[in-house]
Amino acid sequence: MTDVLRRGRGSLAFSFLVQGVAFALLVTRIPAIQDRYGVSDALLPAFLAAVPILAGVGSVTTERLVKRVRPSLLLRWSQPVVLLALLGVGAGERMVELGIALAAFGLAVGVLDASMNMLGVSLQRSYGRSIMLSFHAAYSLGGIAGASLAWVGAHWHLALWVSYLPVVLVLLPVVLVGSRWYVDDRGGAVGEAEKPAGEGQVLVFKWLLPLCLVMTVAYIGDSTVSNWSAKYLQDVLGSSEQMATVPYNVYMVTTLLGRAIGDLGVRRFGAVAVVRGGALVAAGGFAVVAGAPGAWVGMLGFTLLGLGLCVLVPQTFAAAGRLFPGASDAAVARLNVFNYVGFLIGSPLVGALGDLWSYRGAMLVPMVLVLVTLVYARSFAAQPDRYGGGHERPRTADVGRGSNGL
Repeated sequence: MTDVLRRGRGSLAFSFLVQGVAFALLVTRIPAIQDRYGVSDALLPAFLAAVPILAGVGSVTTERLVKRVRPSLLLRWSQPVVLLALLGVGAGERMVELGIALAAFGLAVGVLDASMNMLGVSLQRSYGRSIMLSFHAAYSLGGIAGASLAWVGAHWHLALWVSYLPVVLVLLPVVLVGSRWYVDDRGGAVGEAEKPAGEGQVLVFKWLLPLCLVMTVAYIGDSTVSNWSAKYLQDVLGSSEQMATVPYNVYMVTTLLGRAIGDLGVRRFGAVAVVRGGALVAAGGFAVVAGAPGAWVGMLGFTLLGLGLCVLVPQTFAAAGRLFPGASDAAVARLNVFNYVGFLIGSPLVGALGDLWSYRGAMLVPMVLVLVTLVYARSFAAQPDRYGGGHERPRTADVGRGSNGL
């Protein structure tokens, strides 16, 4: 393993960590942002929905940009924009300034998420073993750090810009320096023998659809925990307000632990077994949450959710890279859009079902959706058989013929 690849892996892991910090600092301070700009409860969902929608636009744009620009270059310049947009959210005074800052944040996050995972997929291919989960573990660690920094800012009643400015001043120059060591297939650091087979392969979207569904389901589960765990513990299971803040922290910690050891599981048992196991554990977590007689049992359920859901997203990106080795950048960018689709669906879905039915019953819906992953687990195999029954996969030259690649 060359020093170039090791440095590339370290610099990319740091980018994942920084993104975790930035996103956590934004979402955990939403009440403070709402108060600063006087955003009404009726208008707040529109602002919050705009970020993932624009991120989806950024991801789609990235799919087109990587035909001419290296993913490493897109990552190098999108991450500083995310950090500066975060500072803009904290420093503005008028609602229009908030809108501009959030728009910049959303668009840049879409480019950032897509390009980070493109580099992760290409690095895993160069390493020849599973390392994708380690990058997402760095993101989880950054999320924990960002949430902790947000707690400090809220505890000391610091203005948003005072909370955000030191973080941006420290991370921005380090990110720019670290970006010198990004490695991708077109950056000249990967030898010809390590270049992906099937160069010029056309992306056939119907082959990618099972992975898009798994990505959507994973983020429906994740958004359910992030948006409803505190309310569920307090209103349904009768916990104290202080205890209601614990489930999400527990979820983040177990997500970090699961991702930290997940690559070892993939190397030993294979991606299919790990994905199936993760789906079963996550479904069990939702079942425990739905049937919990009290807060402590509910906490156990959210712990299981962290351990189960944590493997699905990284392995979905990795599977897309294996499925389209000659068009992995386009596959990752297209797949990344469904990250935001799941995020947009998850929170309103659980809220609507909770109001119309019950919150216990609402928790069973993401449980069933997660189990759908078992049906498509074969898509995570090293060489997925897209046609079943041992049929031969079409050659690269035939891919997309008669379908315009869609």
